[in-house]
Amino acid sequence: MTLAVGGENLIDFVQEEDGRSPPAYVAHPGGSPMNVAMAASRQGMDVHYLTPVSQDSLGALIAARLEADNVTLATPRRPEPTSLAVVSLKDGAATYEFYRDGTAERQVSAAQLGAAAPEGMTAFHIGSLAVTHGDDAPVWETFHKACYDAGVLTSYDPNVRPSLTPDRDGFIQRLERIITHTQVLKLSDEDLNWLYPEMTLEDAFARFANLSSAPVVVMTKGSEGAYAIAGEARAEVPAAKVNPLVDTVGAGDTFMATLVRQVAERNGDFAFDTDSLGRLIATSSQAAALNCQHAGCQPPTRADLEAALG
Repeated sequence: MTLAVGGENLIDFVQEEDGRSPPAYVAHPGGSPMNVAMAASRQGMDVHYLTPVSQDSLGALIAARLEADNVTLATPRRPEPTSLAVVSLKDGAATYEFYRDGTAERQVSAAQLGAAAPEGMTAFHIGSLAVTHGDDAPVWETFHKACYDAGVLTSYDPNVRPSLTPDRDGFIQRLERIITHTQVLKLSDEDLNWLYPEMTLEDAFARFANLSSAPVVVMTKGSEGAYAIAGEARAEVPAAKVNPLVDTVGAGDTFMATLVRQVAERNGDFAFDTDSLGRLIATSSQAAALNCQHAGCQPPTRADLEAALG
């Protein structure tokens, strides 16, 4: 199974919760799509990362992290600097500030993506900041649709970051276009509350599912678990137990990668019943829980996940 991934790569400067003042921060390579790429590769997929990585010293950390997880860098490195995220923690929960203007991961074009796409691509994932705004957003949107039209399994995770979404209405319009050519769609309760604040969570999810053509639509609810729709099937599972909780960085991305991997292995079979849909999201939840037991994004391997599932 060959997965291509598009979207931001950056360095997360993550606050350590040791009580120091001023706080100390540790550098972790990250970015939601990059995390998805690593998590999927650790679960055995052949992963090609299409977004450029900087030639600077921070970019070297990102490239080394991807290559250590056997992710193929499908695009030549760029001279522009690396994007940054400052991740502050309180009781294990993360908040983010981003610095991305003019950076290497924003330097994409239709020609570059076409050249980087792997032969025999099974699935393509996009999400998070890559489609929020800027000249790169419509490039990713167009490529995502082209993959869908070509019969490639497409996935999308909005992973909304309000502070990085200057044109809220424009982003929502793009999002509502993207979900019409998405087959595996995941979003969080926080995403829905920001997208449709005038609605209840249940009404917002129903609207989102109705707008989408995705045969699999999943809502994650943090400590309250996850809910999914696939055709007539409905399933809800509690959150997998985390012990110990270190932080939540990369949890949603690990869930997304596990979801895509499982759907890709069905080879186009979207005929879920309640039991199989429940297993799909319970497995993804367990992977996310294992990730939360480490600092930064540290997704489990396929063997670790299967051992935890028993």
